[in-house]
Amino acid sequence: MKILALVPGGIGDQVLFFPTLDDLKRNYPEAAIDVIVEPRSLGAYRICQSVSEVIKFDYKSRNGMADFGNLLGIIRDQEYDIVLSLGRRWAIGFLLWMSGIPRRIGYDANAGKNFFTDPVPLNQDQYAAAMYHDLLKGLGINSPCPAITANIPKADMDWAAAKQKELEITGGYVAIHGGSSRLAQTQGINKIYPVQQWQKIIQDIHAKQPALPIVLLAGPEDQSWISQMLQSSADIKVVAPGNIGQLAAIVAGAKLMLCTDSAPMHVSVAVGTYTIALFGPTPAQKLLPQSDRFIGIQSATGSIADISPAQILEQIWRG
Repeated sequence: MKILALVPGGIGDQVLFFPTLDDLKRNYPEAAIDVIVEPRSLGAYRICQSVSEVIKFDYKSRNGMADFGNLLGIIRDQEYDIVLSLGRRWAIGFLLWMSGIPRRIGYDANAGKNFFTDPVPLNQDQYAAAMYHDLLKGLGINSPCPAITANIPKADMDWAAAKQKELEITGGYVAIHGGSSRLAQTQGINKIYPVQQWQKIIQDIHAKQPALPIVLLAGPEDQSWISQMLQSSADIKVVAPGNIGQLAAIVAGAKLMLCTDSAPMHVSVAVGTYTIALFGPTPAQKLLPQSDRFIGIQSATGSIADISPAQILEQIWRG
């Protein structure tokens, strides 16, 4: 059996889809499961063991008939038995109907729902991973959504261990990711927490636990934020993971992850690190599972910058 999933969106969306893929693999252990994702999200599957092949397609670009024709050819060549689609565009539903895949599953709110053999209700008032997992109801799978998990390659675990040794970290540490993707900024969504407020939090942590290292997680788009943070405090360390496996490995070694609503937040959930995440306009309950280990602090104004350091420190020291 061959199963295909169309998963548009960024790294965070892919990680949120892992429970669905894992449950598919549990229910169809002999099946080969492929995914079609945007180029920016290919790396997410380094830490997912349920997928056989990752195919790239830029859902957000202005795709012409030739682009869809090429994708249709790829899908037809693989002779899939089942396809699940998170996309809601009419064109995607039509494409899947043209593919001839026998079972086509998507949301009944999709503009192309009539092209699906098994449309399922769309419930957006829940954790996003559970919303994605609802697609399995189209296959008669009604089990609860499992927790997100990550499969970290040994090479990445070894890299994290070597990095900790290099930075002279012998125990746990606090990891901080406060950057914001360029895509979010172009959409007018600022997820960067002010450096001055981060500094107050770091000072309080150092005052209460002076031996506890603070590690900043630097992504490819975080240079400006990292530079400002280093200017504000010399007593912090920086780690720049080269891929999502290395990110997962370094976050897994932390006692605490402090972050904004971001892809590293979902990775932190996947590795089970105690996480405190800051949210602006997006409701925290839609992006974090209900758990005492994953705390969402919601801005009352919709702006992350309006969350006070005192609110964050209260959650840090509440135990």
